[in-house]
Amino acid sequence: MQTKIQLNDYQIPRRWYNVMADMPNPPQPVLHPQTLQPVCPDDLRPIFPMALIEQEVSSERWIDIPEEVLKAYQLWRPAPMLRAHRLEAALKTPAKIYYKYEGVSPAGSHKPNTAIPQSYYNQQAGIKRLATETGAGQWGSSIAFANSLFGLETTVYMVKVSYEQKPYRKNLMQVWGANVIPSPSTLTQVGKKILEADPESPGSLGIAISEAVEDAATHGDTNYALGSVLNHVCLHQTVIGLEAIIQLEMVDDYPDVIFGACGGGSNFAGIAFPFIRDKINGKEIRLVAVEPASCPTLTKGQYAFDYGDTAKLTPVSKMYTLGHDFVPPGIHAGGLRYHGDSALVSQLYHEGLIEAVAYPQNACFEAALLFARNEGIVPAPESSHAVKGAVDAAIEAREAGEEKTILFCLSGHGHFDMSAYDAYLSGGLEDYEYPAAKIEQSLANLPKIDA
Repeated sequence: MQTKIQLNDYQIPRRWYNVMADMPNPPQPVLHPQTLQPVCPDDLRPIFPMALIEQEVSSERWIDIPEEVLKAYQLWRPAPMLRAHRLEAALKTPAKIYYKYEGVSPAGSHKPNTAIPQSYYNQQAGIKRLATETGAGQWGSSIAFANSLFGLETTVYMVKVSYEQKPYRKNLMQVWGANVIPSPSTLTQVGKKILEADPESPGSLGIAISEAVEDAATHGDTNYALGSVLNHVCLHQTVIGLEAIIQLEMVDDYPDVIFGACGGGSNFAGIAFPFIRDKINGKEIRLVAVEPASCPTLTKGQYAFDYGDTAKLTPVSKMYTLGHDFVPPGIHAGGLRYHGDSALVSQLYHEGLIEAVAYPQNACFEAALLFARNEGIVPAPESSHAVKGAVDAAIEAREAGEEKTILFCLSGHGHFDMSAYDAYLSGGLEDYEYPAAKIEQSLANLPKIDA
């Protein structure tokens, strides 16, 4: 009975897969935040190296992974795929459940898959420091780790509620040399304005992004790095799905349904995008993005042009959004608290190629405990959403008497998130479904664009 499906180092994908090459319709243009006209490469030069700008707009299907990036990937890739035999038995399901485990990375999540190339390309461009934001801390620790490999300094604006909930994530970033600042802060004009309006602001990813972008744009030796949402970030994450395809072929299997937790979209894109080619070509496969009910971007947001941050400093993209000034509650799945979604994920959802579902956090933690008590790995709160999707699908297969193959991305471990599990186990974890009236209020402030 095979449990682990493992690849050798030479089987790490040598090219990333670009879903834009196969999308039925080209993506909508990205607009300049001031002029609301399509951006050109020079507009992005103040915060990104040209190599990443080129990847952001490329329509090439395959993009080569640099050798230095591959060498760094070898510290933990290829990531294992496991068959969840014990979970299947506990659920008494005829379904086969596989999970791609990204928690084996040094940072404990999938985020280094893009942090490594972003750090590399910035170092090649002569950049000395990267400014970024982080929610739960997975991205902040990943870029700090990557920059420690390539000799760059790191400044991380960490959403204040997560900064307070997850002190060990902060410590991990500091181990790798990062300067970690709770956001909103008094170090940027954006942060000062937010605190003047609300001194007790818990922060949001939109606010933290604004602070990091302002930092990068006002320092010549500094660029900005983003851990999700953007096209090049989704591109880098496709190593997950590309490895998964090979691993499933090794056991002569193919998924009927794939689940990935979805905040900004990079984790979901990583596991799902490499399978979308098959879906476009007529293969029967479901690709399901799982989000929190308290930040239901795909399931309750509006498909519209919106800013990527609170202060309107970032380009305007067409995406599913709850509004750029939306401030979600301080749920423990901090990496899923972004107001918008990847433009690519959003378009694929709008065109019916992928699905989305939202769950409250208590139901996700219940599934996470079931998984941990059978498979041994404690999922990150974000990852628990994918676990919940897989568990529900397995139960549906049991009730229907169908032999389904389920794949999900276990995007990280929860070793730095035990305060969240403590809250759940003590009965102190509250479900929060964001009021429709507040979502409508936030959506009323979308930019007025005829498109």
